[in-house]
Amino acid sequence: MKIIKIPFSAGGLGKTSGTELAPDKIIYELKQIFLNEQGVKPEFTVESVKVNNSNITETNENIYNHIMQNDEMPMIIGGDHSITYACFKAFSKQFDNPGIVVFDAHPDCENNFSPPTHEDFLRTLIEENHVKRGNVILVGLRSWHKNEYDYLKQNKIKFFSMKEIANEGIKEVSEAVMSAALQFGSLYVSVDIDVLDPAFAPGTGYLEPAGLSSRELIFFLQRLINLKNLKAVDLVEVNPKLDMNSLTSKTGAKIISELFKKIL
Repeated sequence: MKIIKIPFSAGGLGKTSGTELAPDKIIYELKQIFLNEQGVKPEFTVESVKVNNSNITETNENIYNHIMQNDEMPMIIGGDHSITYACFKAFSKQFDNPGIVVFDAHPDCENNFSPPTHEDFLRTLIEENHVKRGNVILVGLRSWHKNEYDYLKQNKIKFFSMKEIANEGIKEVSEAVMSAALQFGSLYVSVDIDVLDPAFAPGTGYLEPAGLSSRELIFFLQRLINLKNLKAVDLVEVNPKLDMNSLTSKTGAKIISELFKKIL
């Protein structure tokens, strides 16, 4: 597998300083994992996108160009969640009928900033027509502004809140996510570490109680990697500066390790 590092933190409106340290820290922790739960050793190559943490537009161009040159399924490590904008923009040019599943505590559908930030990247992708409204699935939501909630409802964007996951059960929700994602021509999965409960991921900028456990998130991902249309995954918003005993970085490494599977 190819890992692409994007050590960028300027897309967080000054709130995500420290996320630029995550790629190297997570890769270090990943190298400590001998085998994943499928008995596969995580073996990978590493590339890095040139970023300018004082220029979002320049960095977005660099990300876009780097992803456009990619010829295999990448695992992308940020960085703040704004990186997903340029990553998916390139992805949408490479594949037909692209769709995205986002694991996040927040919808990231605030009113548009320019350039896009970690608070509105998804709304920007939708409104710039890089992804159809029906090809977006959000999982793990539990904190939003009213305008974001209204935007999701008005645009009929599919989402599964933590309340819904608790009421319906994780197996049922994962099956619904799988069924919907299968309809996409190509699938991009974005994991914001704050989808996890702070007990499992304290090292992030926006701690939201009552989230997924690390086991529950891995349950989702271990199923999604079996979809033949899965083409790319990113992991964002890990902040080593805010971490406790490297728990969040270790959890990020664990998440990535479970994306490696046996090829039969």
